[in-house]
Amino acid sequence: MIFFKNIAILLYRIWYYILTAASIIVLFTFLFISVLRSTWYPTFFKIARIWAYIILIGMGFKPVIKKEFELKKGISHMIVANHTSMIDIMLMLYITKYPVVFVGKKELSNIPLFGFIYKRTCILVDRNDSKSRRNVYKSAQQKINQGYSICIFPEGGVPFDESIVLDTFKNGAFRLAIEHHLPIVPIIFHDNKKRFSYTFFSGGPGKIRAFIHAPLATTNYSLEMKRELKAKTRAIILNELENPSL
Repeated sequence: MIFFKNIAILLYRIWYYILTAASIIVLFTFLFISVLRSTWYPTFFKIARIWAYIILIGMGFKPVIKKEFELKKGISHMIVANHTSMIDIMLMLYITKYPVVFVGKKELSNIPLFGFIYKRTCILVDRNDSKSRRNVYKSAQQKINQGYSICIFPEGGVPFDESIVLDTFKNGAFRLAIEHHLPIVPIIFHDNKKRFSYTFFSGGPGKIRAFIHAPLATTNYSLEMKRELKAKTRAIILNELENPSL
């Protein structure tokens, strides 16, 4: 029985990579054209959302979203979420109707095809390079000036130990939010780890629940208070993970 279950999961995983690669190849011409100019980013974002829909539907995931807050066009926010799965980006694209720019690891730009699009649309950071980290703030300001929101996974990556409910947060998202006076919108992913974690022989189709928390104002915070803001945000996400409201 376990053998057949593992075969089914293996085929399911292989299907994910085929679907992801095939959908990128099919949409690549449109994606390529949409990243040629920075002013075309909203068009790219719409195409990226179509890609996310294809992956989520094709993998048999059913998003269930509860909202305390509705993101609005032209108003920038700092969006933060727990990071647990390869489908976190897809679900974030599904949730956010208006352009959001992701801050992500520079090394992902080396992935064929995906990497080309990734480095032209995301704010890349090499966490081992202080100059790279400083450039994030300049790039973020440019995107904010265009009315885009910024999205960061403050854990800095997916915890290797999947028993960890929520890893420690880095300071970057909260420093950015305070410096640029961005309200922080915590988004909690409940089922992504269960449905498609980095453990290969695990997961399967079903509901993927997400909760959009009301924004936290940052105007009364100084940079010296970024750790306080970080702790408050993390407590909100952890409480929702441990006591789901949906």
